[in-house]
Amino acid sequence: MSAPGVQPRAGDQPDARVDAAFAAQPRERFLPESVRGQAALDQPLPIGFAQTNSQPTTVRDMLVLLDVHRGMKVLEVGAGTGWVLAMLAELVGVDGTAIGTERIHRLVEAGNANLVAADVPWARLVEADEHALGAPEEAPFDRILVSAMAGRMPRTLVAQLAPGGVMVAPVRMRMMRVVRGLPPHDDPDDAVVTEHGGYRFVPLIEP
Repeated sequence: MSAPGVQPRAGDQPDARVDAAFAAQPRERFLPESVRGQAALDQPLPIGFAQTNSQPTTVRDMLVLLDVHRGMKVLEVGAGTGWVLAMLAELVGVDGTAIGTERIHRLVEAGNANLVAADVPWARLVEADEHALGAPEEAPFDRILVSAMAGRMPRTLVAQLAPGGVMVAPVRMRMMRVVRGLPPHDDPDDAVVTEHGGYRFVPLIEP
């Protein structure tokens, strides 16, 4: 695990790192051809199956809150066609790991093809387990990003964080940042939760 040991370099700001990830992985590459021409619009775009590719400013806000560093192991829940997952891969770099889960098989297929084209082989998208939220068999994670709206705090995902890890998730229209404590105060129920504004997403389907 790398969370406690990964330290930002002087001048290494989350905004700059996120902007670099956006530049490296243009949104249009991950959109269906029918909406690719709308990639520059700051709004959600349909990717099929009642799912959307999220609004770029919303994605940027979430990635800045997540504060991902090189070498980390990260999870995205609800990865769609892989755009945000590819940017997470850029943020963790070749020494890190980026895993995404997606419940719709055809989006998993499309997303993995997109990741191959994006040249980030340390990222992978897997079909979500219908009986488990997240990827408990792959835990713990330094960072978890939830790209769908939860009806309640997903505590099973908090438990998949490493001590000191961070989760960003929209819950009941509010963006939540969850920080799990360090030992001996790393009980998931004692995680520190802060709110960061109102947002809208497609709903998170929980097992």
